[in-house]
Amino acid sequence: MFDQLFKSFQEKVTLTPAEMELCKSFFIPKKLRKKQVLLQEGDVCIYNAFVEKGILRSYFLDEKGNEHTVQFAIEGWWITDLSSFLTNSHSIYTIEALEDSELLLLTTEAREALMDQIPMFERYQRLLLQNAYIANQARINSTLTETAEEKFIKLGKAYPGIVQRVPQHMLASYLGFTAETLSRIRKHLREKE
Repeated sequence: MFDQLFKSFQEKVTLTPAEMELCKSFFIPKKLRKKQVLLQEGDVCIYNAFVEKGILRSYFLDEKGNEHTVQFAIEGWWITDLSSFLTNSHSIYTIEALEDSELLLLTTEAREALMDQIPMFERYQRLLLQNAYIANQARINSTLTETAEEKFIKLGKAYPGIVQRVPQHMLASYLGFTAETLSRIRKHLREKE
């Protein structure tokens, strides 16, 4: 159950076997069925979730009821409403499973205790936040400067296989355009091949 998590650790920091064993005691294994919700908009986010298997998405509804997908999380990725998780405030996001998924959940208290007991875990968390900030800046730049086709191609590179795993309307929502636009882009790319 911890294979993806330990692989993620090893990509960023070095933990001893004893530290990896200790880490296991802080995480709560959780299985979600497809369409099951981990976090409901309006609730306080009490977990930072690591995806061992499956795929989740974070989204919100605007005042007209339109969905806006903010993030996908595939195997080896983390997902949470960081603001709600760290400040104990109400979430504006809903996080749901798009496939049957296996997660490792970390509470705020467990995260703090892990960082106290295993200094390399704190470094790992810092590197994750740093990389998330960089990715967020890149997404803003992409939104402001790239064509719809460029955004779609970049999405496929950032999330390998996601185009086959996620409904088209959710991909379009993440990219900031309609499902019809995405359909036209996919058709155009197939014709170019």
